[in-house]
Amino acid sequence: MRLENGAWVLVVDGAKALILENITDGADPNLRVLRKDENDAPDNRGEATTGPEQDGDQKKGTASAYHTFEEHRFAEEMAAWLYKAAHRNRFAQLVIVAPPKVLGTLRQSCHREVASRVVAEVPKTLTGHPVDQIERIVAEELAAA
Repeated sequence: MRLENGAWVLVVDGAKALILENITDGADPNLRVLRKDENDAPDNRGEATTGPEQDGDQKKGTASAYHTFEEHRFAEEMAAWLYKAAHRNRFAQLVIVAPPKVLGTLRQSCHREVASRVVAEVPKTLTGHPVDQIERIVAEELAAA
């Protein structure tokens, strides 16, 4: 499989998202950034605890649950944004690059109109990678598919 001209690549984790568009042919993808997004929730270092009486394990558990909730919410927000873009026919093909847990949330949250345009999923965390590395990794993953 190859990444066609105009195809979008969503690179997302629970905190960051990049929407990239392929502006060349599928043989040698060249991705440009269309949108960057970050989860605007406060970080999870204890904000969700209920008080100082909790021991360390309870605080970690509560903060972890809060962080998981925020990751899930962020993935749902991205799915809603993709639906609006698909409804406006802004993309015909979509490749989703995300950790497995986020991929699962996106699968559940994406409207049929978005899901029908997904041509590949890459179960990796690449949000911290530069675009040229994302291009290479996505091309390799699609070639292997």
